[in-house]
Amino acid sequence: MTDKSKHKNNGQAAPLEIAGQTVHPGENVSIEVPVADLYTHAKLTMPVNVIRGRKAGPTLFISAAVHGDELNGVEIIRRVLRLRELKQLRGTLIVVPIVNVHGFLRNSRYLPDRRDLNRSFPGSANGSVAGRLAKVFIDEIVLHSDYGIDLHTGAIHRANLPQIRADLSQPTVRAMADAFGCPLLIDADLREGSLREYADRKGVPLLLYEAGEALRFDEFSIRAGVRGVRNVMRHLGMLPRRKVSKRPPKPVVAEDSSWQRAPESGILRSLVELGEYVERDQVLAYVADPFGTTEVAVTAEDAGIVIGRSYLPLVHAGDAIYHVARVKGAQEVASRVEAYQEANEPDDHDDYGASGEPPLV
Repeated sequence: MTDKSKHKNNGQAAPLEIAGQTVHPGENVSIEVPVADLYTHAKLTMPVNVIRGRKAGPTLFISAAVHGDELNGVEIIRRVLRLRELKQLRGTLIVVPIVNVHGFLRNSRYLPDRRDLNRSFPGSANGSVAGRLAKVFIDEIVLHSDYGIDLHTGAIHRANLPQIRADLSQPTVRAMADAFGCPLLIDADLREGSLREYADRKGVPLLLYEAGEALRFDEFSIRAGVRGVRNVMRHLGMLPRRKVSKRPPKPVVAEDSSWQRAPESGILRSLVELGEYVERDQVLAYVADPFGTTEVAVTAEDAGIVIGRSYLPLVHAGDAIYHVARVKGAQEVASRVEAYQEANEPDDHDDYGASGEPPLV
């Protein structure tokens, strides 16, 4: 199940120390991890929750808001912590709902030094704000873990279809990605300075879940994320497995993807939604001037599935509008995506989801 010979904390009495605080088996502890302080001299901490089961098992970290404006993951973690199944947890769960505390306070993707935290790993204890925060997260969270799930969203005014991005050449990572349950996987290259790249170097298999839009809660993306995290924990033996009468179809890996861009500046009228199948040369949107005297179509370069789109109806020439992934059997995959969306939408029989939460509107 893992590429490593043993878990970092697989003994029932194995010590786990985070920010100087020891957490014992059977404990549920909240820890305030010190990070780079504010220039007002006020202390700033990163909130961490550690839950240790009484029985041995792997250590999994779940993180969100590495980019401070990506909020869906914060709600996913809150709901995961309310799962009744955690009473039967094996191993250790470390959750960090707000990694980029500085950006979160400012509704900003970036840190005060204008750096992207997800290009700053492994960081430095003597570096800038980004470097120091990255170093703290690596030392206190990643290096204590056997596996990781990092939760992200699209940018401001740009939403992503729920998808897993990972290095799928690694058997352990691929098995985790399959278990998560998204119908579409992106075999994403490792970028220098990213959390995924450094975790890979340290032998910590990591999934990146992308879903929804920055600064917005999206109930579908949140529900899908909670279900996916729970599926991975079952796969790792941290939660009891459930009996299923029929296994869901195996996820499909995108061959590649491309952004369709605005041919001119103007007012955007979008015609296609996330998850839809599109034909080559199909009209996705129109860009017109405010008077309606000129109008230009935005068309798909290839057949595929829409995995990302802009929701801002104002565009400049060259702006990214639709992200289309090419996959084999795209029409069949589109039907799987539709079934996946229906399975993760609230209905009359399951209004409160896995964690007993009413749907957000």
